[in-house]
Amino acid sequence: MTAMSKDKNRAIKLRKKGLSYSEILKEVPAAKSTLSLWLRNVGLAKRQRQKLTEKKRLAQIKGAQVRYNQRIERSRIITNKAFQEIGEITERELKLIGAALYWAEGSKQKEHNVSEQVMFSNSDPLMISVFLRWLVNICRISKQDLNYDLYIHESGKVKNAKNFWSKRLGIMDNLLRVYFKKHIITRRRNVGENYKGLIRIRVKRSTDLNRKIEGWIEGIYQNCGVV
Repeated sequence: MTAMSKDKNRAIKLRKKGLSYSEILKEVPAAKSTLSLWLRNVGLAKRQRQKLTEKKRLAQIKGAQVRYNQRIERSRIITNKAFQEIGEITERELKLIGAALYWAEGSKQKEHNVSEQVMFSNSDPLMISVFLRWLVNICRISKQDLNYDLYIHESGKVKNAKNFWSKRLGIMDNLLRVYFKKHIITRRRNVGENYKGLIRIRVKRSTDLNRKIEGWIEGIYQNCGVV
C-alpha cells in the first residue's frame, strides 16, 4: 500500500469518527482539495453529524467571544488614551463645561417668563455630579439653597432609586421629592436594576443666576467662531 493510500484510509477512518476537515488535516499530510476528493463519498452516522454540528456551534461561540474580547480591549485602550488627553480641569474650563451642560439640559429664560429659576434635569449620575460641582465652585451656590426632585416611572423601584441618588447627591433621602411618571406601555429601555429615574436640581432665588448663565452661553456662541 502506498503512502497516499495509507493517508487516504486514515483520513476516511477519522472522518467516520466525526472529525472535521481541519482536525483531520492536523493528522494527515494532505492538501485540503485532496482531502475533499477522498471524503466526498464518505457518509456520516447521525451521531457523527451531531458531533460535527456541536463542534461548529462551539467554534462559533468561541470565535464570537474572541471578537467580543477584542472589541472590549480596543474600547479600553481608546477610552484610556482619551482620558489621558483631558488632564486637570481649570476653573475657566469648568465654567464653560457647566454653561454648556446648562445650555443643553437647563431651563432658560423665555420671552413670556424672564424670571425663570435655575433648573437642571438629567438621569446621568456623572453629569449630575459635574453640574453640582459647577454650581458650588463656579456659581458659589450653597447646598442649602438646592432642592432635589426625583422623577420615576410608577413601575420603578423607588426605594432603591432614592437610596442611590441620596448617596450620589450627598443628602438625606427625605430631601428628595418624588414625582411619579404615569406608566404607558412602550418599549422603554430604561428598565431593570439600572433604572434610577431622573433628577431635577432647582436653585432657590436664582433668576439672576439664570440671566448670568444666559450671558455665559451667549459668550460661548459668539466666541467660538460660529458663522
